[in-house]
Amino acid sequence: MRKRQVVVRREEPSSYTIRNVRYGECQKNHAAGVGGYAVDGCREFMASGEEGTAALTCAACGCHRNFHRREVETVCECSSPTSTEA
Repeated sequence: MRKRQVVVRREEPSSYTIRNVRYGECQKNHAAGVGGYAVDGCREFMASGEEGTAALTCAACGCHRNFHRREVETVCECSSPTSTEA
């Protein structure tokens, strides 16, 4: 079987978007092993360590950040700076 190489070309975007990402309540099902549904009630993700260490683990519930609901807020859609010729 031969491997195929795919090249994807992307053009430079003419605008960019600034977004704020916040992680809300924990949605991990702690009772999945017994066939039920129960969450722990953690209301918001709080990093348990400094950036780059254990920052992906919640200090309140001990779950990974991926179990928390992700909320993305778009702040502004701005045009990229263009060069002006004189």
